[in-house]
Amino acid sequence: MYKSHIIQEDLKKITEKDINFQNLHNKNILITGATGMLASYYMYVLMYLNDKMNANIKIYALVRNIDKLEQVTQFSERNDIIPIVQDVCDKIHVPEKIDYIIHMASSANPKTITKDPVGIINANVIGTLNVLELAKESGAQVIFTSTREIYGKLDENITKVAETDMGALDCLDLRSCYPESKRMAENLIVSYAYQFGIKYKIVRIAHVYGPGMIIDNDGRIMSDLISNVVHKENIVLKSTGEAKRAFCYISDATIALFMITVNTKENEVYNIANETEEISIKDLAFLLKDMYENSDVIFDIQENKNQYVKFTRTPLDVSKLEKLGWKPEVLLADGIKNTVEYFNELV
Repeated sequence: MYKSHIIQEDLKKITEKDINFQNLHNKNILITGATGMLASYYMYVLMYLNDKMNANIKIYALVRNIDKLEQVTQFSERNDIIPIVQDVCDKIHVPEKIDYIIHMASSANPKTITKDPVGIINANVIGTLNVLELAKESGAQVIFTSTREIYGKLDENITKVAETDMGALDCLDLRSCYPESKRMAENLIVSYAYQFGIKYKIVRIAHVYGPGMIIDNDGRIMSDLISNVVHKENIVLKSTGEAKRAFCYISDATIALFMITVNTKENEVYNIANETEEISIKDLAFLLKDMYENSDVIFDIQENKNQYVKFTRTPLDVSKLEKLGWKPEVLLADGIKNTVEYFNELV
């Protein structure tokens, strides 16, 4: 997957940005959940820096499935990736000092909520605790990928959600297992920073898509619609499609993540989102239909009270990120085209 021409083009653009990549040279970096979409792209950038700039970065990839890691990176042909095969909920042992821990081990799959909510909580809470214990031992800085969902249901007067805003979550709602445990993870990080001097950065991310995303049996709207297109199926909507979303292509999100990693001061929180092309789910479906004419849009309206967020979406305020010089560059139609082409290459 690393050698995909789509991914290689993205990596070239990412590494040409005004980011202090030199700060990562000769560092040991642990990535948890390393085969996830955003984690994979983060890892690909490090691999690319090694390949093109002799950065001498050692990558520790914590995964549960070593075969998937091989599929994603072909690590057996390289000497810069060291697999750590375990659950993040188990104590983490690394044989040498770690400089950065990029903590991304978590499930955001809506279908997992109805099947294994306790597993979601364990990964976000116990997994984060294990990461922080390692950071305390090694002096590593922790970069934690959180979610826009931690903001909960906000006051209706809030039109853009800043990092300092916070709304309500219903702890008796099964759906809250994901955002509540992410909130607890954030508080664990802040508590370790206060009590033990851990250095951290927290990023709250909204609706990232692109090569490497899970498209089969995932449950998130972009994944499901891309799956329909790739498999040349009708585009199926399980609602009226009136809800609105704003999607951020993976390369834009990765640029933001690296800017935050190396261009910012410690112990800060940032939103990552592309709010420039808000679109209804229905309009997204018809955009895909127009782009790939072999599909029709079918409405198969269902009710599921547990899988999806119930409150109205409020755009994220990304002005704090924009002050670093970041702005989203990939248009929605172009990002979709890249994603579909990437998956068609795999067939």
